[in-house]
Amino acid sequence: MKRLTKRLLGFWLTAALAVASVGCASSDNQGSGADEEGKVVNVGVTDSLGGINPFVVDQTEINKYAMGLMFLPLMELDKNLDFQGMLADSVTTEDNINFVVHIDEAATWSDGTPVSADDVEYTVRRLASPIVNNTTLMLYAFEGTSEEGFVEEGAESMAGLKVIDDKTIQFTAKYPMALTTFENTYARYLHIMPKHIIEQFSEEELLTADWFNHPDVVSGPFILTDYDNDHYVSYRANTDYWKGAPKIDKLNIRIVDASQIYAGLQSGEIDITHHTMTAVPQEDYESIEALENVETVYGLPITNQSVFIQTKNIPDVRVRQALVYAIDRQQLVDQLLKGHGEVAEGFLSSASPFFDEGVTPMEYDPEKAKALLEEAGWDGSQTLRFYVNSGDNTFVNGAQVLVAQWAAVGINVEVQTVDLATLMTIAGSTDYDFFAVQYTYAPVDPYPDVQWLLSGDESWTGYSSDEINEALEKTQQTSDVEEIKGLYSIIDKKVQEDVPMFSAYILSVQGAVSKRLTGAEPSAYGFFNDVQNWDVAE
Repeated sequence: MKRLTKRLLGFWLTAALAVASVGCASSDNQGSGADEEGKVVNVGVTDSLGGINPFVVDQTEINKYAMGLMFLPLMELDKNLDFQGMLADSVTTEDNINFVVHIDEAATWSDGTPVSADDVEYTVRRLASPIVNNTTLMLYAFEGTSEEGFVEEGAESMAGLKVIDDKTIQFTAKYPMALTTFENTYARYLHIMPKHIIEQFSEEELLTADWFNHPDVVSGPFILTDYDNDHYVSYRANTDYWKGAPKIDKLNIRIVDASQIYAGLQSGEIDITHHTMTAVPQEDYESIEALENVETVYGLPITNQSVFIQTKNIPDVRVRQALVYAIDRQQLVDQLLKGHGEVAEGFLSSASPFFDEGVTPMEYDPEKAKALLEEAGWDGSQTLRFYVNSGDNTFVNGAQVLVAQWAAVGINVEVQTVDLATLMTIAGSTDYDFFAVQYTYAPVDPYPDVQWLLSGDESWTGYSSDEINEALEKTQQTSDVEEIKGLYSIIDKKVQEDVPMFSAYILSVQGAVSKRLTGAEPSAYGFFNDVQNWDVAE
């Protein structure tokens, strides 16, 4: 399969690392709870909004959910990592090439028009327009598109899309694709638009039309009223929502600095946080747990503190192995994370259905590290450059622990802390020895990330393996969980052996919810799936 580079930074790199914006700005309604304007709920996040137009924005989590409250995707993951129908009620395949999507018979737009397969076909075809030029969705996987993922300008059809009836459409891929990959990579990120509204716009106008700033026809539970990319997104309830009118009247996504989350929860200005859109500082965990007005919920261990090694700069595998043997990763979990995390090898955590407990993490063994370095002829004169995200306060502290442990075995490491934007620029080059970044690999579908990260010269690791590539390809040709588990076990063992990357730890992050909010729970996945059932206790 073609490398999935384009989308990588779009929506698998956890939003918790985004540069936090300035403080609690005014929004449509700042207060929480029930007041003269009805029931209002504030969701506190620390990521800034890229945009609200589905044809323009990237696919970071805040953008995905900000759009998804208005324009439902076909499917979504729930908190148990099962796929839940949103606009669609089923997605099936018999050959891992043709994927049949059936739209829920009850699905309607807020103006009463049924949501149809034509809406899906038109939305996807316009997303594949070279004028729209949205590369984040990787539509090149489907028949009728170019290597870049585009159809011809003004195309009236696309070979990979076939409308079967009013509520059924078939997607045809160019090569085998696992059902979970189709669901996670496409069905979750295709936010379907109303054809009968947007067909009035030319392909050029889809990028600039003011309608997207205040859409009046939606399929989701809320309608946008106002937004400021750095401060808030505000909505009113769609009382005609086909799954049931929301019980709350207004919802605000409030964009705040991470240091303000505790105060916002304490005062009631924030009602709920999200496990990956909200970067709660580790030093505030205990204080938030002590608040009487909120419940804290720790999420599944899915956010990986990944360390990527540029193997062209550290070509000797023995040196890369020594880097791991020299550090006490369990100590990081126990002391830095207060036990809220785990140590695992490769890409999968215990939250994944494909996790193999038999892949035992490399133990802390400084003597083994010294022996490997001696065998490699390491003389200790070289200083390795280790880049760390300055916005990740917890790991900035942890990096100093690692540096001391590496120094103890004879590896000199210089930590350079930079902001996320700079870190990503550095990552796009080979001008580093290794760097650390929080990265959420989808537990049900790590394939796209693994495939790119280990894709050779263009990847962050500069590493590739025929054994890994073969195993990855086979994951797309079967639906058997045990078989897929075995294939990812091959991959994780090979990664452990060659060490193009390693996990410093995997976080189980904290979320919090006000005790006056019912029907809502912090989670990395499925957070807004049933937001129409959220309510504020009178």
